[in-house]
Amino acid sequence: MASIRKHGSCWQARVRRAGFPTEIKSFPTKAEAERWCRNIESDMDRGVFVSRVVAEQTSFGDIIWRYLQTITPSKRGSKEETIRLTATLRHKITKLSMANLTPQAIADYRDDRLLTCQANTVIRDLAVLSSIINHARREWGIGIQNPVEMIRKPNMPPGRDRILSKEEEVLLLSELQPKDRRNPIMLPLVVIAIETAMRRSEILNLRWENVDLLRRVLFLPITKNGHSRYVPLSIRAVETFSVMEPTSPRFQ
Repeated sequence: MASIRKHGSCWQARVRRAGFPTEIKSFPTKAEAERWCRNIESDMDRGVFVSRVVAEQTSFGDIIWRYLQTITPSKRGSKEETIRLTATLRHKITKLSMANLTPQAIADYRDDRLLTCQANTVIRDLAVLSSIINHARREWGIGIQNPVEMIRKPNMPPGRDRILSKEEEVLLLSELQPKDRRNPIMLPLVVIAIETAMRRSEILNLRWENVDLLRRVLFLPITKNGHSRYVPLSIRAVETFSVMEPTSPRFQ
């Protein structure tokens, strides 16, 4: 049952229905209050009603902070995500309630970020925010649509396809000679990177038990996308691994 009453300078609408929480909202005009009541009751009748009370009482910053404290630490990329979300918490969009987190607000955030960041950075920012909103919808009772899914994403720049020239490689490796260097394995690490195109984290997490020099292949049990993969080794990569000390703490 819906009821509407004058409350100060506003009209307060209240909808009570068995099996649903009481919904209360104030409007500047009686017509708006009546329209809201009809929409709420219609959604309840059709079984599609989702309460927005929690969304109206919770800021986007509260949701990001909760996600940062409870979900981010369990991720493999937690360090990077913590830095990204900590920076996001300083943006004005986090002051909005989840109910007011509209596509227009997300679009304004996107455009604001594009003034200081590359498109691929903004795309990653939006992807993280979308994941947070979807988690809040599924797990924390935030009854809103995901506004990130409704906006245009920045165009991705073309992928990089440049490789080192022979002259550049010679110059780079000459600068990495072990003489006077605190890390004597920096040179072979860079050679392995050139020969395999592996990511830095993949190289630094290598274990000798996953390197098969006879078959000229190494096994990566965990990669960025969460799947394992095999990496073929060139003759130069095999030679580089062969001269390295297996007892090196980096490769045990």
